[in-house]
Amino acid sequence: MKNILTKIGGLIALAGIFSAFGQYAGDRAFRTLSNRSFKKGELLEYRLHIGMLTAGEATMSILPDIERRNGRPCYRIDVYGKTTGLADFLYSVKDNWGTYYDTASLVPHQFYRNIQEGRYRKYEVVDFDHQNEKAKVTTLDKHTFKPKDTKMYDIPSNIQDLVSGYYYIRTLDFSKTQPNDTLQVQAFFDKELFDMKIRFVRREVLKTKLGKIKTLVFAPVMPENSIFEGEDAILLWMSDDANKIPLKVRAKMFLVGSVDIDITDAKNIKSKLAVVEE
Repeated sequence: MKNILTKIGGLIALAGIFSAFGQYAGDRAFRTLSNRSFKKGELLEYRLHIGMLTAGEATMSILPDIERRNGRPCYRIDVYGKTTGLADFLYSVKDNWGTYYDTASLVPHQFYRNIQEGRYRKYEVVDFDHQNEKAKVTTLDKHTFKPKDTKMYDIPSNIQDLVSGYYYIRTLDFSKTQPNDTLQVQAFFDKELFDMKIRFVRREVLKTKLGKIKTLVFAPVMPENSIFEGEDAILLWMSDDANKIPLKVRAKMFLVGSVDIDITDAKNIKSKLAVVEE
């Protein structure tokens, strides 16, 4: 049960479905990309259900103020997830994942995660130096929150973290995407490089609390595991419009069955949702 609820905690944080102290000498390492999909102040709210049971809540927010890292303007994006009710009694999860995300180049300058799952604690900060293609991972003491371990890692150009990687995907053009097309984004997480791969499944209209919305349906490409059941064990519904906001995640899990994360509200989004009029 503990392992299952830990995975649910990760789903609540929507992680899969995230500061350098010096200044760069120049901007040679930075691309410039357009973003029509999100803006500062955006707030997305979700609830997690196991069958008929409400088991958790989550938010994805872009803070209203632009901040600076490495001398560059950044969105600060926070993902919060927590268990509620019986799930919280059985195994409490309170997680916060976040990124400082370059507004122009759409690469992360700093990633952090504050994990509280049962008695387990992990506090970590990753500083990205895109000029020198390095990532500094600092683990914080769980009692004092002071740095206790720091290591450097090589990274490729334009690497993403788990939070920024999803927001990068939101900026892509899917107008010509066909079923079974696969998207790949390289990310750095837990001191390792890995490829985030998602397969496009179909287009469909999804009924949500925000109305009936045109969506793009994706399936993350999963390795064999003992938690999720079947080839398309996890499905992600994104709005089929300029926003591309996540509307729903469904995971088929051994032992507990279907786990659903559904949007309950979307505030200060950049464009009109693709709502199908009744």
